[in-house]
Amino acid sequence: MAMTRQKYKNDCLILSTIEELVPQDHLVRKLDNCIDFTFIEDLVKDLYSIGGRPSIPPVVLFKLIFINIVFGINSMRRTCEECKVNIAYKWFLGLSIYDDIPNYSTWSQNYIRRYKDSDVFDKIFERILEQAIEYGYVDTETVFGDSTHQKANANKNKHKDVEVEIVKKKYEDDLLEEINKDREEHGKKKIESLSRKEIMFSEETGEVIENVDTKHIKESLTDPESGCFHKGEKEKCFAYSHHTFSDKNGFVIEKTTIPGNIHDSVSFFDVYDKINEKFKDEIKNVCLDAAYATPPICREIIEKGQTPLMPYKRLMTKKGFFKKYEYVYDEQNDCYICPNNEVLKYSTTDKSGYKQYKSNPEKCKGCPFREKCTKSKNFQKVVTRHVWEEYKEQMNENRYTENWKENYPKRKETIERVFGDCKEQHCLRYTRVRGLEKNKNNATMIFACHNLKKMAIWRWKTHPNTNENNSIFVSIWKFLKFIKPKAICSN
Repeated sequence: MAMTRQKYKNDCLILSTIEELVPQDHLVRKLDNCIDFTFIEDLVKDLYSIGGRPSIPPVVLFKLIFINIVFGINSMRRTCEECKVNIAYKWFLGLSIYDDIPNYSTWSQNYIRRYKDSDVFDKIFERILEQAIEYGYVDTETVFGDSTHQKANANKNKHKDVEVEIVKKKYEDDLLEEINKDREEHGKKKIESLSRKEIMFSEETGEVIENVDTKHIKESLTDPESGCFHKGEKEKCFAYSHHTFSDKNGFVIEKTTIPGNIHDSVSFFDVYDKINEKFKDEIKNVCLDAAYATPPICREIIEKGQTPLMPYKRLMTKKGFFKKYEYVYDEQNDCYICPNNEVLKYSTTDKSGYKQYKSNPEKCKGCPFREKCTKSKNFQKVVTRHVWEEYKEQMNENRYTENWKENYPKRKETIERVFGDCKEQHCLRYTRVRGLEKNKNNATMIFACHNLKKMAIWRWKTHPNTNENNSIFVSIWKFLKFIKPKAICSN
């Protein structure tokens, strides 16, 4: 058989409508089928004036953002260029083949003048989530929380050292009350306020290591509102962290954006309060990773009548020394028993909320296990116990229940999958904008698009849009196609 050379026919006149050119199973049809986007008009109508020249429809502007994020373009300039040649994108925008695509700078100017200080992004996120709830796709009996970082648009080598005050934690008032209650029971004086000093005890010497109320951080010269992120083997960089909760089906139900140098256990409380405002009566289990296994977080969850599900957190004890669990706590006598069956008696409750239990130096001096217990110069072992330690112990007991075995392994299928999809497909790996507020709005739209795409695919499987456009214009074109060839090509 002889080879046939391909003939390019770029001069064809196609007798089809834009409706017919878009494949029936294209993702834009699924997106358009799952929700009525005209709700955006009601959200932003107060941001526009009554008079003046006609503006670009706000639905078109926000649909450009949906295209930008859902299809992973991550550039408004490139998004506008793609929309000029992509029939499916034009169809989704509601534009004809002859209509002009808005200039790439149009969105940035509308953001600066209208949307920057508004709550329209949060409302869009909430409306999409509400639609998913109406379809019955959201199940909040068990929620999964975690945070992920997004590289900031900042040079990691351009920074300065600044001294900042340690911010007051949300639970400090309750902790102060609990500390004074415990000190009063032991005949100690009350303290007026908590110290925000980070107090630690050396495993080698048993001496107190005490930090001041302020700390030194690296502040970016490019984006000062970002934070220096460094965790494990990951690259040290300036970043933003997104603290997120999802349901068991992988729908994001709440989120918040913070600088990358804030620990997960600190940012937890704000986002946790938000999900309880919306779903408190529905949430039964809260799945978190080991970074959240702190007494204040365990207490917060248990006090709300929910079950904390967290993994085992390995103790950071120096190699060759006894682990903390080898010192048995006697609740009835409020003391610890060391591996040599000696008693460590209560000494005091410090301003950080830790009760200190100290051994008898005279007995420790000749102890055969002293080299595995402490290397303090005064031969005294100090064991600490948080005033809310019982909440953490209750959390640890949950690891042996069927509830934990059934729900905790789903973290990799839910919140971890959310972060993976958003980073790989929806531009969450790094950001092009600077400033906390802009990155918060950007992340809100990313998670909104994640929910939108998931909802659209699920909805299409059960309720595909099979309604054909029966307008007069389409009917005429179908008639012409029936009596004429599909294309008229000039020679």
